[in-house]
Amino acid sequence: MVYLFIILSTLTLIFFKNTKLLFSKSIRYLIAFFTLLLTTVTFSQEEKLEFDQVKEIENYGRFRYVEVKGHTGAHMYTGQSLGEAVETGYGSFEVRFGWQQTDPDHWSKSYGFSSYGIGWYTGFLGDPDIFGTPNALFGFINFPIGKPGKRNTFQISPAIGVTYNLIPFNEESNPTNDAIGFKMSVYLNMNFGFEYIINRDLDLLYGVDYTHFSNGRLYTPNHGLDMFGLNLGLRYMYNADQRKFDKDIYTEDLLQSRFKRYPGIPNTKINYSFINVYGAAGTVQNSEDAGTSKRYVTFSGVADYQYVFSNMHAATVGLDLFYDESLKTEYPANSDRILLAAHAGYDFMFADFTFRAQVGTYLTDNRGKGNVFVRAALQYAITDWMYAQAGLKTRNGARADWIEWGIGFKPFKW
Repeated sequence: MVYLFIILSTLTLIFFKNTKLLFSKSIRYLIAFFTLLLTTVTFSQEEKLEFDQVKEIENYGRFRYVEVKGHTGAHMYTGQSLGEAVETGYGSFEVRFGWQQTDPDHWSKSYGFSSYGIGWYTGFLGDPDIFGTPNALFGFINFPIGKPGKRNTFQISPAIGVTYNLIPFNEESNPTNDAIGFKMSVYLNMNFGFEYIINRDLDLLYGVDYTHFSNGRLYTPNHGLDMFGLNLGLRYMYNADQRKFDKDIYTEDLLQSRFKRYPGIPNTKINYSFINVYGAAGTVQNSEDAGTSKRYVTFSGVADYQYVFSNMHAATVGLDLFYDESLKTEYPANSDRILLAAHAGYDFMFADFTFRAQVGTYLTDNRGKGNVFVRAALQYAITDWMYAQAGLKTRNGARADWIEWGIGFKPFKW
């Protein structure tokens, strides 16, 4: 009935606006107004009439949550000059707002009905005159692990965003900060923790997590900040549709406040093969250029074979062609700045995203970059055959080499 009134009201507006009937303009708009008013009243009445039924429906409504969490731990510092500034460890606080999907056919059904949202972080890393008081804005996703219905549930929660309000290296005013070369950086967090159900609306959160600030050698110095520690917090669950039906704060007529997870749905076996062709570019600084605007262009060309086991897992193997203009200070010839490499890796897929973790080695002279590099990247599917990807390519194991921004294609599938 509601949809019928919406259609009628729309047609009424079009009809009375475009026809030359004998009615005056004011009469025409008055009729249209009352048609829309009737639609609104009807919709409101239908909602109120349905409350007694919908409150008994399992997982009815829009499930949301707010969580607050504190962190503390130690720095895993790899630089040279900070010394005592990082020995006292770190502390931080974050607030997250999350959404929970309820559709049993949603993509999250194969991932324990994961939830996702946005968050804000503020931290004390040590001496604020050296590091500043960094804040971060980020997006996150929670993957519950294990069967539903338990009071204590394990979760893996990755987050990615932007850190700001940092005090970077400055040769005169901040010469000891060899960890951060720019006032903004990438924020990465990986949490391994538990949610313990206290009551109808409240969860206790606890776990361990790893946090990383880095700008991927966009600016130097860039040893980055790596922090590992414990976290503890609370999560408040609520149903956003509650106020739609009853705004009385003393009411006993309450909708279900937390989503009740459905039984896990097995992964869908796919067994597809793809050829991926990917090109990316970026810019970097050398350490001797710290504090200047001097930059060098980088390029990554990738061709790999991807075997997709299921909707969640895939494996890759392929070749890399790198160009690093920053090598010109040691290798004047253009041909000496080109490196050929090979890699193998794992893809974790969810929704239209793919997280890629690849490990590679150079087939030519590594030009001082070490024998092993790692690529960690996030891929977004624009179409079935085209994707955008952003990632970090490292040197000497885990040290940042450059950030890759690029477009990829899947020209062959079988």
